[in-house]
Amino acid sequence: MVSPPTQIPQGIPQSRSKLEKNLDTGFIWLTRLFAWGIIALLILIALPIAQQSWPAFQRFGLGFLFNSAWDPVNENYGALPMIYGTLMSSLIALVIAIPLGVGTAIFLSEDFIPLAVRTPLTFLVELLAAIPSVVFGLWGIFVLIPFLRPVQMFLFKNFGWIPFFSTSPIGPGMFPAGVVLAIMVLPIITAISRDSLASLPPDLRQASLGLGATRWVTIFRVLIPAAFSGIIGGTMLGLGRAMGETMAATMIIGNSNKISVSLFAPGNTIASLLANQFPEASGLQVSALMYAGMVLFILTLLVNVAAQWIVNQVQAKYQ
Repeated sequence: MVSPPTQIPQGIPQSRSKLEKNLDTGFIWLTRLFAWGIIALLILIALPIAQQSWPAFQRFGLGFLFNSAWDPVNENYGALPMIYGTLMSSLIALVIAIPLGVGTAIFLSEDFIPLAVRTPLTFLVELLAAIPSVVFGLWGIFVLIPFLRPVQMFLFKNFGWIPFFSTSPIGPGMFPAGVVLAIMVLPIITAISRDSLASLPPDLRQASLGLGATRWVTIFRVLIPAAFSGIIGGTMLGLGRAMGETMAATMIIGNSNKISVSLFAPGNTIASLLANQFPEASGLQVSALMYAGMVLFILTLLVNVAAQWIVNQVQAKYQ
């Protein structure tokens, strides 16, 4: 008995033309070219900086990273206070921005409020990202610093024995700069975290609720771990913005090349150092500033590598 011929469902092509195969191959090579172009762009950025920083590297070596002096007169340079200020101000920003950003993302993605209210709130949060950094700096000088001063004085008078509050607040300092940076990175963390949570399959929520989990257990034990890679990605983008922010940090942090444990003391960042001294720099000072810029470049790279490692560890835990 001869079996009937197999019927191919309508809408499924029986074979692909040579043109389609060539277009697919061309698209693959085009995307591959774009990917290699990003790597080439990073190299083109890093090489001139490394080349111009080489005289300072030959002069100071790795001791540049641990030297606290910045003396153009005697040509003695070190980036330790600026490295500390960059990391500390960014840490303060993340400590404030991550809970606010992720909490806001959960609030905007989990239908706690009607859509007619949720949509304008989403636009308002994202509007913060469009405000120029110089405006944040001016707002920090004339609004934020006077607003924070009573709180800082209370902490200094009552908890001054704690090293973090051991300095009398004089205005510009590490803590106001961290707060401004937190506000600046908040829309990045919120927007990406919200998109990550909103893109999760509805089956995850329904399955968790169907098994008897409460809404909050579903959010913290199911949804956040599932969207963790996106949340970490938004956090790292925010951290990169905080570490590289120039104008707002320069206007608020105090620009003091000294290391102080107190959050109320003035400090400095690598980006602020470059903005303040590059216009008048010459000779070895230019090379030292390039060296500091290269340090910031490497710090950002290390932060992204660490973030990817964290994402891989969490994904392996929940697989």
